[in-house]
Amino acid sequence: MSVPVRRKQVDYGRERGLSVRRACTLFSVGRSALGYCGCKTVGDAKVVEQMRALSGQYPRYGYRRIRIFLVRDGHAMSPGRAYRLWRLAKLQVPRKRGRKRVAASRPRPQTPTAANQVWSYDFVFDHCASGQRLKCLTVTDEFTKEGLAIDVGARIRSARVIEVLSGLVSERGAPAFLRSDNGPEFVSRALLSWIDAQGIHTTLIDPGKPWQNGVDESFNGKFRDECLSLEWFRSRAEAKVVIETWRRHFNNVRPHSSLGYQTPAAFAAGLTRAASCEETGWDAAISGAYASQPVASPPIFGHPEKMEADLSR
Repeated sequence: MSVPVRRKQVDYGRERGLSVRRACTLFSVGRSALGYCGCKTVGDAKVVEQMRALSGQYPRYGYRRIRIFLVRDGHAMSPGRAYRLWRLAKLQVPRKRGRKRVAASRPRPQTPTAANQVWSYDFVFDHCASGQRLKCLTVTDEFTKEGLAIDVGARIRSARVIEVLSGLVSERGAPAFLRSDNGPEFVSRALLSWIDAQGIHTTLIDPGKPWQNGVDESFNGKFRDECLSLEWFRSRAEAKVVIETWRRHFNNVRPHSSLGYQTPAAFAAGLTRAASCEETGWDAAISGAYASQPVASPPIFGHPEKMEADLSR
């Protein structure tokens, strides 16, 4: 049994009425060791304090994401040390009860292989403190995991969906596919006509199978867990401001585990940078400083007939 555990037993015995001398004798602990504070505890105190502050700011984040924030602030540590301090501070996030799901071995149709290839969109519902209804249209990029837009209103019909998508298309370009469920807003004639005019293909999931729209469902779950369930909206106008702030935080600050704990914005920027470097290298190979210059043939000295004779030997 370790010395720290025996010191805790001494404290337990003192709470039950034992003297310090008697408790130290029973548990084989020197009285001089009762006030000892280890160097590791002193060194970890600042990190644990900052870990508590981050846990209070992001109550639904686990030790892995909190570790990323600590590394950004200059507290480099391994995942094992972060887990030890997390458990020591008793900051574990309560586990959610898993739901039974139907096993599906079929791959998801039109799996994206590049950014801006597949967008998925769906609705999330909530209420304000005043009883006002909130209907949120969420649009995500399935490859970069970016939250492209969250439109908040009382009623969002197909015309409003077209308006939101038009703004995104004008800003980012049209995707190849749009994935959604079979809700009335997504299968209306006006929306399908607009999608066809933009040259976009639709990918409707099968009825009763929301896991086929897994990226947007995951985004909606984080949106509810980290924003809607924690915030108290006094009005719809306040909800729009808070939700847009959370969306920007999700894209630019929050590390994403499936992206190697990068932010979606940093991951998308890395893809753009890699594509530009690839394009620059190709252009340099074709139209570089030396590509247009003819290759000079080696100089030939002496009489040509004499050289032919020498070569024939």
